[in-house]
Amino acid sequence: MLLMKLKANEKFSFLQLAHYLARIDNHYGEKEEEIILEYCSEMGIENINAFDKDEFCLEEILNDFKSKKSQKIVLLELMILIHIDNNFHLNEQELIQKITGKFGFTLDDVKDCSQWGKSVAMLYQVAKMMINEENLEKVE
Repeated sequence: MLLMKLKANEKFSFLQLAHYLARIDNHYGEKEEEIILEYCSEMGIENINAFDKDEFCLEEILNDFKSKKSQKIVLLELMILIHIDNNFHLNEQELIQKITGKFGFTLDDVKDCSQWGKSVAMLYQVAKMMINEENLEKVE
């Protein structure tokens, strides 16, 4: 919904950042992968086939997001990825602190974005269940 508002180079940078965040807790699960694929679909770009965490440079990626609007979109969308597995891991928290420090966001901004991301992640899961229930009814 919001990612389509990013510029082309920002979309690719966001995808790399999302992959980095999804792996920072040393567990890249099904839910994270599903959200990243949703991001790709929304942005109209292909997913990264092989992401190398060791070659990732956070500072360079964050420098690609010049406007406050883009920076806010990044934070909001990353919060969905963080909350999709119902676990805000310490490494994820530290990464968000680095990102928000670079972007100049306040703690209140972070809390608001986190709450939004948690809500969207929950609604996404509910929608998936509703869709699956509908598919079950068609089978019966």
